[in-house]
Amino acid sequence: MEYTIEVVVVPVTDMDRAKEFYAEKCGFKVDLDQQVAPGTRIIQITPPGSRCSIALTSGLPPAPGLGQMAAGALQGVQICVTDIAASRAELAARGVDISEVQHVGVSGGWEPGPGDTWNAFAFFKDPDGNGWVLQEAPGPLSTR
Repeated sequence: MEYTIEVVVVPVTDMDRAKEFYAEKCGFKVDLDQQVAPGTRIIQITPPGSRCSIALTSGLPPAPGLGQMAAGALQGVQICVTDIAASRAELAARGVDISEVQHVGVSGGWEPGPGDTWNAFAFFKDPDGNGWVLQEAPGPLSTR
């Protein structure tokens, strides 16, 4: 049996502002922007090369037993890239406030500059404070 993560719900306060951030600043593809029922809107956006999308929702009731996440509560979802320096530079050029590249040092804290394989990160937040981690991953992502 296989399990795949296909959609991550990102809690936001302003759907149009979030759509602009993810589509224009991050360069993600807008797959769907639809009112699925009166007062219920879903925007599904996918990072380039990813099978997993993010969903921005408004008016959607919480899943039974799960509750509702507050805007800005999503933290630490990792977006893997093969060239973190180039990806960070592209996001910064598009207007994303993104940290410099960092790695976990021998002392266990964050240190500036790229690290070894799987140990290079940059951090950014969307307008609501949802926090994302850019991580460098080796080789073509499609073969993992």
